[in-house]
Amino acid sequence: MPAKATTFRTLSQPVSSEFKDKGSRFIAFAYPIRSVSEVKPYVDALRQEHHKARHWCYAYRLGVDGNQFRANDDGEPSGSAGRPILGQIDSANLTDVLVVVVRYFGGTLLGVPGLIHAYKSATAEALAAAEILEKNIEKAVYLRCDYPVLSDAIRIAKMHGADIIRQDLQLDCLLHVRIPLARYHDCLAAWTETRAITIMEEAISQDEE
Repeated sequence: MPAKATTFRTLSQPVSSEFKDKGSRFIAFAYPIRSVSEVKPYVDALRQEHHKARHWCYAYRLGVDGNQFRANDDGEPSGSAGRPILGQIDSANLTDVLVVVVRYFGGTLLGVPGLIHAYKSATAEALAAAEILEKNIEKAVYLRCDYPVLSDAIRIAKMHGADIIRQDLQLDCLLHVRIPLARYHDCLAAWTETRAITIMEEAISQDEE
């Protein structure tokens, strides 16, 4: 059985590229995103900036399992725009990525094969120019402990590269922690050895910052 992936690939920053065919311009804009809620603002901003364009087609892939995705043709023939864009995101083995391709019509119909080639090429060129970032897949847990143990809980977290997202310090201490998947079991084992830290496992949400 192949080893479970502990990292994923995404973009480090937005990037764009332009492809031309028979007078039409296809400008691809690629963005790193963390949630579906980021998609509409990016698309709407491009609609305003490029208000003379004919189409604003897009696709995205989200999550380390890749189960969240969408391909939108925005008025182009079905399957001629969104799917080719998504196909290039997948070919580059990327996730948490949105690509919007803005089309300015040049007066000559390209036909479905021509459109597929154009949207595919514009996306491929943008992603080829992008800086790829490899990020840790993380899992989240809650820790509960008394104040005398708090410093040990934090020390163990840092030792395993975990990030403390929130601290709720009242009658006792409640910490929300994200742990790199590769260090997850070792980190939990170290906390368990203290016998004074209660661990509550939680599946991390892609929408959570």
